[in-house]
Amino acid sequence: MLRAMSPASSYTSPLANRYATAAMLDNFSDRRRALLWRDLWIALARAEQELGVEVTPQQVAALVAARDSIDFARVAEIEAELRHDVMAHVRHFGEVAGQDAEKIIHLGATSCFVTDNAELVMIRDGLELLMDRLHTVLTQLVGFAKTHRALATLSYTHYQPAQLTTVGKRACLWAQDLALDLESLSALVQRLPFRGAKGTTGTQASYLALLDGDHDKVRALDRKVAASMGFSTLAAATGQTYTRKVDTWVVSALADLSSSAAKMASDLRLLAHEREVDEPFGSKQIGSSAMAYKRNPMRSERVCSLARFVASLASSPLQTHANQWLERTLDDSANRRLVITEAFLATDAILNLLADVTAGMVVHPAVVAAHVRAELPFMATENVLMAGVRAGGSRQALHEKVRDHAMAASERIKAEGAENDLLARMQADPALSPFVADAMDPDAYVGRAPQQVDELIAEFFQPLLDTHRHRAGRFVPRVRV
Repeated sequence: MLRAMSPASSYTSPLANRYATAAMLDNFSDRRRALLWRDLWIALARAEQELGVEVTPQQVAALVAARDSIDFARVAEIEAELRHDVMAHVRHFGEVAGQDAEKIIHLGATSCFVTDNAELVMIRDGLELLMDRLHTVLTQLVGFAKTHRALATLSYTHYQPAQLTTVGKRACLWAQDLALDLESLSALVQRLPFRGAKGTTGTQASYLALLDGDHDKVRALDRKVAASMGFSTLAAATGQTYTRKVDTWVVSALADLSSSAAKMASDLRLLAHEREVDEPFGSKQIGSSAMAYKRNPMRSERVCSLARFVASLASSPLQTHANQWLERTLDDSANRRLVITEAFLATDAILNLLADVTAGMVVHPAVVAAHVRAELPFMATENVLMAGVRAGGSRQALHEKVRDHAMAASERIKAEGAENDLLARMQADPALSPFVADAMDPDAYVGRAPQQVDELIAEFFQPLLDTHRHRAGRFVPRVRV
């Protein structure tokens, strides 16, 4: 269902009103950001009080009590005067917390103490949301692979019929990419550093002054604030900001994940054309306003479209990182405000779509089997030839017969649009007919594909899903349009 729309004369991002989930939108909302800033000011004040700075428990308590009281209209009014977003929030927090508590808000901090640290929290929590969605997709996709582990189907190289594989084995190719992405996101969360309390240009000079030159207490302050926000890893060195290299890791990981989703979605679009596999299609869904019979793979198409957008964003953090002069310039701010949030929202939308698709993919075994039958005679020729040789025939003579029949059948298909009659031709040839029947079982041409599905599930997919079992049931896809 669509969210309530703003008036048509006012632009709103499609990622917000059409594609991304409510949870991801909430994670990057202005209110969440402002509350995180206040959580950071509270954590800083509490740590300073515990380490002997002249901050009282009563002042900390007043900040905690006022934490949720935010008037964004008042903040905007102050910002219009000060032209500084952080100081507007500092002043408003002081107004609602009271004059005594107002004195110690932001004590020793620079703006990046709240902006950078809050963004790292939102990035971490955004990655957690994406992993919840990935777990759902993988669980459903692994179930699909298991169900169709042995269903023989044409494989393709160069989008030309190749040997046979199984529907389940092909699904494992998609699942493997997404599983590797889940591992990458999980490692990235563990690696993600907190900026912490580093001072104006990263030297912690202001905190050293507040703590009377006690270096151990300054280090303890840094660790306390990080722990309060759920981080165990602190940035080893910062200028005014955490290194923007971290942003390159994050957006590149989202682009990687999006490309995996697009690869799967592209394959589903091809298979929909072949009428072998369909994405879910609602009973009242309309495929085309003109062609009533159409059943377009619109979810898969949207995945590919959004993935292209995420990939285009991946270059921006690289340029931002490269252009941070010395300890910091502000030309990162507007760019990051757009790129990081939009990358998360778009990737969230992609996984929401993919979770919806994998919950209801429909395989058409009769069509799959018909396509196999149409190509299997060509694939069987080598087995027919080898069986004839084992029975005492001349390899060269049999090869010539097989080749003549195959070329004639191929020419008939292309010139007349007729069905493949190679099987009938070989059965009518006395030199080949004894060996044809045993060569026409599709299961003889799938190799170890069914066993590979079993092994992949047991040795790779299931252990990974078990590692992330706490994510089970956290996400249910809801595609609005």
